[in-house]
Amino acid sequence: MPKTLDILLEPLDNERLSNLCGTLDENLRQIETAYDVSISRRGEHFALRGHPSQSVLAHKALKHFYAQADEHLTVDDIQLGLVELANLSQASQSAPALLTRKSDLHGRTPRQVQYLRQIQDFDITFGVGPAGTGKTFLAVASAVDALEREHVERIILTRPAVEAGERLGFLPGDLSQKVDPYLRPLYDALYDLLGFERVGKLFEKGAIEIAPLAFMRGRTLNHSFIILDEAQNTTPEQMKMFLTRIGIGAKAVVTGDLTQVDLPRGTRSGLREAVDVLSNVRGIAFTEFLREDVVRHPLVARIVEAYEKSARRREREQARKRKEDDTHDPA
Repeated sequence: MPKTLDILLEPLDNERLSNLCGTLDENLRQIETAYDVSISRRGEHFALRGHPSQSVLAHKALKHFYAQADEHLTVDDIQLGLVELANLSQASQSAPALLTRKSDLHGRTPRQVQYLRQIQDFDITFGVGPAGTGKTFLAVASAVDALEREHVERIILTRPAVEAGERLGFLPGDLSQKVDPYLRPLYDALYDLLGFERVGKLFEKGAIEIAPLAFMRGRTLNHSFIILDEAQNTTPEQMKMFLTRIGIGAKAVVTGDLTQVDLPRGTRSGLREAVDVLSNVRGIAFTEFLREDVVRHPLVARIVEAYEKSARRREREQARKRKEDDTHDPA
């Protein structure tokens, strides 16, 4: 039963209140969405309407952000702060420091911190989980950190675009232009972490390279930080080929979401097979992200949860149908 919780934010500071609420109360709308409550206010007086337990959480969030509101709070600040509030482990305090243009970059959840530590400690790391959990962005941030600290000589980005590479010929432009649409999320992360001009210069020097997965056969990648993104769309043969390209002084990070496999029906995902085959191989680390690790819009976590529930329902229905078929089978 929804109830109303009245709160007062003290001490009164109109500038802090303005920073907390954001333009047209856009920050308050983010908090409403995150906790499924409605928020109304008059001055420093706030009324939270929703389930009592959710209203209490929203109250804590308002107090938390009010304490931080000595400067303007953006929607990004609110959304990332909500993720940290949902993970009360103080993960950011124990997260490895990364040398990038974003000084406040760190793991926001325990599994993100674990992922960053594994990337630093292991030569091959798998990050598997739903969209929005930071798998790709944190991998690129770790690659930038390794390049800035001169732990590696170059960053290599790869992603399965098409099978065997033959379809790339139907796209206009040179090789880089053909695969750019598939690698756009990696480019966006690089621009965010290094700046547009710096990324352009590093591409010119060969310190950052795009390497279509289909064209990597026969290479040995030494002293490189290699990121294979969208690995759920590799075949087992492609995954084995990629993992055996890794040379001396190299690190590899493989990211993917096993709920979004786009391979033809009946084709086993190379990422799924790698998780099964390599789980006990010494020197390889795995991080399995959950919906609690989503660091995008608060609705993304709910979308992931809804799809997970739907998949579980389908599995139960299929199991029930198989059981009924077995019962009625005269054999």
